[in-house]
Amino acid sequence: MKITEITLDRLRLRLDPPLRAAWDPDPRGQFDATIVRVHTDEGITGIGSGDTMDGFAAFEDLFLGEDPLDIVRHVKAIETANFHGGSYWPLEVALWDIIGKVAGLPIATLFGNAARAVPAYASFAELKSPEERVETAVRARAAGFRAAKIRIDRDRVSEGIATVAAVRDSLGGDFEIMVDLNQSWRMAGDTANPSDLVKTRKIVRALAELDVFWVEEPLPYNDIEGFRTLRADNPGVRIAAGEMLDSVPELLRYLERDVLDVYQMDVVLALGMHRSRTFAELAQLKHRQFTPHSWTNGIGVLANLHVSAGVGGGPYFEFPYDPPGWTPERRDFMLREPVMINAKGELEVPRVPGLGAELDEDAVERWRIR
Repeated sequence: MKITEITLDRLRLRLDPPLRAAWDPDPRGQFDATIVRVHTDEGITGIGSGDTMDGFAAFEDLFLGEDPLDIVRHVKAIETANFHGGSYWPLEVALWDIIGKVAGLPIATLFGNAARAVPAYASFAELKSPEERVETAVRARAAGFRAAKIRIDRDRVSEGIATVAAVRDSLGGDFEIMVDLNQSWRMAGDTANPSDLVKTRKIVRALAELDVFWVEEPLPYNDIEGFRTLRADNPGVRIAAGEMLDSVPELLRYLERDVLDVYQMDVVLALGMHRSRTFAELAQLKHRQFTPHSWTNGIGVLANLHVSAGVGGGPYFEFPYDPPGWTPERRDFMLREPVMINAKGELEVPRVPGLGAELDEDAVERWRIR
């Protein structure tokens, strides 16, 4: 089998009303997605999505004519291309989709088949008042979610902590709450200073008193000693980070120094499926959790799900969900059916060969950027 063609469809959905994401000061009136298709001479096509794949045309020749099943070779080739400024892990997803289809098995089965479904947490996106956030959390629980993640703006910390307290008071102790401080990475153009360690210690201490499940990305990635300090200060709350960490040596350094409780590398944005599986298994040997970030679209959600379910990640899986601004229908506009949790609040691994994502070709044609 040979790769004969790699095509990219760039899509743009207009959002009305726009998504007022907590990590982005400018409301987003559009949502972009790039669909990767890897075509073979045997008629099997794999799909992937996640990062934008900008500049990939310069590296396409590294893959054309190669056997799509040679995944280790392709992972190494993607890493060399990424070194020169790209981020091409969605291509690896498409290759694994082919491998699964050839094998007749879901990718999660090839990765270990540790779980058929993973409990999901509703990953809220927008900054809302305590009253509004309580309403959305109640609706999320009614939809089946057992946990949710609330984001706190570094310029509105008191309001953010009050929001967490209100949700805890309303939903009680059997509903898990995660908190994201979004201090480890930035949107382009965000030059504001991050929260310093002294301020962050106070924030995490206050959140620990509210029995949050974890505090995510409380510091910049390079402040390893700061992360370790937060863990020592608050043994009753987990410290999570790493969604955009793309350096295997740096991740190994984190693991050796025991920096985090929860590792969150996104397989379509940061580290890839093959590398994430390997690191997740190493982390689990040290009794640390692997719970990948999955904030792209349904294809990216499924890619992260296959790795997490394959290796036994968890105990929760991130599910972008914050109606009415952010719904599965908006996120997965390019798919025939949006990816959604079941009645138990779990995200099930599709029991079909490969990734399990089916494109809506009419939607792809409608929203393609010309």
